[in-house]
Amino acid sequence: MLLTDAVTLDNPHVRLEPLAPAHADDLTRATAGLSYAWYTSVPASVPDEIAQRLAQRDAGTMNPFAVVRGGVAVGMTTLCNIDQPNRHVEIGYTWLSPTVQRTSVNTAAKLLLLGHAFEQCAAIAVEFRTHWHNRQSRAAIERLGAKLDGVLRNHRLGPDGTLRDTVVYSVLPHEWPAVKLGLQQRLARD
Repeated sequence: MLLTDAVTLDNPHVRLEPLAPAHADDLTRATAGLSYAWYTSVPASVPDEIAQRLAQRDAGTMNPFAVVRGGVAVGMTTLCNIDQPNRHVEIGYTWLSPTVQRTSVNTAAKLLLLGHAFEQCAAIAVEFRTHWHNRQSRAAIERLGAKLDGVLRNHRLGPDGTLRDTVVYSVLPHEWPAVKLGLQQRLARD
């Protein structure tokens, strides 16, 4: 199976469906109450964001998903920066409604995406990236069990012209069994 293949992933906590324009109304409602700091972003227009992600899907660099809980789309996530020949992928561009933040949704979604990447697509590395100043995201990635690879200093320019230092984490195939157990135990406690 390829990292770019359309697939639906689910477990008792969450369902990841291939992102589609039909998710726009739910996802627009899900953005209500999102307030991110300057180093993060919220889709200004959900239909435009869906169109951008689908264009990247069509280009073979992204596999976007709607995060669905209880039949309602509550966020988005992706397999992105897909390098199929090298079986390398990043999990990112994730945002969740405030109604499901700090619940089992993010953990369950990451368990599904990591499992798919390693077990169905034979990935040799799954990467996570975030802004240096996004401490909430860094802590969440570390709780997943990803290891710090390093910091790409002055990696990108932000929309406002500020320089972004990007923190890079990854999980490798030999680490996946322990990461998987940790995620499963976290879900069992929730």
